[in-house]
Amino acid sequence: MSKDKVIQPAGEGTVAYVKAKKHYSVAQIVWIVIKYFSVAFFSFLAVLPIASVVITAFKTDAEYQSTSVMTPPATWFNFSNFARAWEKANMGRAFLNSFIIVVCVLGVSIIIGSQLAYILNRFKFPGNKIIRSAFYFASLLPAVAMQVAVYEIMVKLHFVNTLYGYIIMMCGTDVISIYIFIQYFENIPVSLDESAIIDGANYWTIYWKILLPLLKPAIVTVCILKGVGTYNEYYCAQLYLQDKQKLCTVSTSLYTFTGPLGNRYNLICAGVIISFIPILLIFIVCQKQIYNGIAAGAVKG
Repeated sequence: MSKDKVIQPAGEGTVAYVKAKKHYSVAQIVWIVIKYFSVAFFSFLAVLPIASVVITAFKTDAEYQSTSVMTPPATWFNFSNFARAWEKANMGRAFLNSFIIVVCVLGVSIIIGSQLAYILNRFKFPGNKIIRSAFYFASLLPAVAMQVAVYEIMVKLHFVNTLYGYIIMMCGTDVISIYIFIQYFENIPVSLDESAIIDGANYWTIYWKILLPLLKPAIVTVCILKGVGTYNEYYCAQLYLQDKQKLCTVSTSLYTFTGPLGNRYNLICAGVIISFIPILLIFIVCQKQIYNGIAAGAVKG
């Protein structure tokens, strides 16, 4: 591979155009081929499950049982699967419960997490490092291994099979968000607090009116991580919300189409597409804020 070198003499009123000639060695060519092949291969692996879900969602029961996963359906206008998935999985109730859970969990996590980060970052007191170390240690523990103790606590507090108990439990597992807020507080100069104190502001005013508005990028980052995790949570929702009719969530409602006699994957795929639509709409509407929050979170100092 090479590019020709073109040189035109530069006279009065003329411009010289130079194209550098570049030669690639065999090793460089092989490395370029490997890079492009890797990008194409992993992109194909990422798109393949999505394509499979879309194709399966439009198939009838007979088509799904008699054709392969990637065989296109006889018609792309078979919307009966979506109607059946919405009705039989009680997805209207599931969306309402998931919306309540996500809003409450995000609100509590942002307020409590930012306040705790404000105290740990701005105030030096005995036990500050011990508390930080405890949070570090808690973030290393596998969540599934702690469910035995958590379930016993939930039972004794009568939080099992209640929406408010599940919300409280989800708010209490938010170690990562605390450290995101701590990182942002470290980038905000303490002189800003001192100037506000000189002007007569108390600590609550400093937090609520000065520092919290400056945490907008951190809040966006926490909303993305915590919101998506809470919306997609299946294990804890299946374990603690045992009334599948009234307390179902979007992730557990699709469990309706599984059973010992077989799984109806065409209805499950239709439900997956329905559950994906709200996230897609939120991303389209708020993509500017999301990108700004992620970009601001990537720069420290």
